[in-house]
Amino acid sequence: MTAQPRVLTHVSSRRADEAFYRVPVTQVIRETADTVSLLLDTSTVSGEAFTYRAGQFLTLRVEIDGSVHDRCYSMSSAPMLDRNLQVTVKRERGGVVSNWVHDNIDGGSEVEVSGPGGVFVLGPGEDREIVAFAGGSGITPVFSIIRSALATSSRRIRLLYANRDQDSVIFAGRLDELINVYPSRLTVEHHLDSDNGVVDADEVRTFVLGVDEDADYFICGPGPFMDTVEAALKTTGSDLERLRTERFVKPTISAHANAGASMTETVGIRLNGRKTVVDYREGNTLLQTGRAAGIRPPAQCETGSCATCIARLVDGEVTMMNNDVLTQDEIDDGWILTCQSIPMTTSVRIDYE
Repeated sequence: MTAQPRVLTHVSSRRADEAFYRVPVTQVIRETADTVSLLLDTSTVSGEAFTYRAGQFLTLRVEIDGSVHDRCYSMSSAPMLDRNLQVTVKRERGGVVSNWVHDNIDGGSEVEVSGPGGVFVLGPGEDREIVAFAGGSGITPVFSIIRSALATSSRRIRLLYANRDQDSVIFAGRLDELINVYPSRLTVEHHLDSDNGVVDADEVRTFVLGVDEDADYFICGPGPFMDTVEAALKTTGSDLERLRTERFVKPTISAHANAGASMTETVGIRLNGRKTVVDYREGNTLLQTGRAAGIRPPAQCETGSCATCIARLVDGEVTMMNNDVLTQDEIDDGWILTCQSIPMTTSVRIDYE
C-alpha cells in the first residue's frame, strides 16, 4: 500500500481510551476450571469513560515482579442489561497476565483498566440475521453481542460454538437459558473437538445453509479456527462485507513482509509535535520501531482490532499483517495500524497527529 494525500478525521473516534482507572472488583465468578469472570464496578469513575457497545474490549494493566503488562479482554456483559461491567479471562499456558489474574484477584480487589475500544460490534440493521462463530474463549464478545441483540431487536441468531470438550464450554448454562427464553430466535450448535475433531470447512458450509443473504457474520477464537471459518465462508457466496473478526493473538510476520522489510533503512515518526528518525531493525513493526527508539506511541490490543495505534502514512509503503478495524476507504486515505505495519520501502514516514 502507498501513502495517499487525503486526511480522514473521523477514524480517531475508533481509538480506545488510553487513560487508565482503578476500579473495584465486586465479584469473581468461576465459569469453568480455567476461566473466571470479573465483575467491575465502574460507577466509581465519573463521566462516560466506560460507556461501551456489545462486543468491545478493555485493557487490563497489571504490575508483576516490577514489570507493567497490558492485556485486552472483551466484555462479556451486555451494556443495556448489566449494571456491572464484566470481563472473562481464560487461564493460558504460560500466560503471564491470565495466570496472575486467576491467582491474585478476588472480590474486593482493585484493578487498573482502560476505557472500551474495538469495532467488533453490531452495526445497524434491526432485522438482519446474525451468524456467529466462536471458539473457546472467543465466546466472550460474541456472548455480549447475542444477549444485546436478543434483548433490543427482533433479529434471529445462529451460533456455532467450538470447544475442546464439554467441561471447557464457557457460559454453557446461560446459553441454555437464552435458548429457553428465545427458542424461535436463537440456535446454538455446540462442537466438541473431543468427539468430532476440529471444525472443518464442510461443517461451516453446512452450518450456513439457508442463512439470509444480508446476514451479519462474527468470528472470534483461535487463529486456525478463524482462518478455517473465514476461508469456508468465502466459498459459500456469503456476503462478507458485513463480516467482523476479533483476534486474541498477534499475527506472525509473513515471508513477503520480511522480504520487503529487509530493504528498509529508516523510519520517520511524528508524535506530539516531535519528529524522530529511527534506524529500522528488520522484523519489527512500526510500533515496535518507535518503542525501540524510546518513543511511547499509543497502542492497546496490538492485534489489529482497536485502532488505538493508527497513524497517517506520509511517505513510503507498508504491508499490514492484520486489519479488523479500518475500512478500505480509510486505508486509501492513508491510515494504517502501526502495530500491524511492516515497512516495504527504503524509508517510511508516519504521523500520529
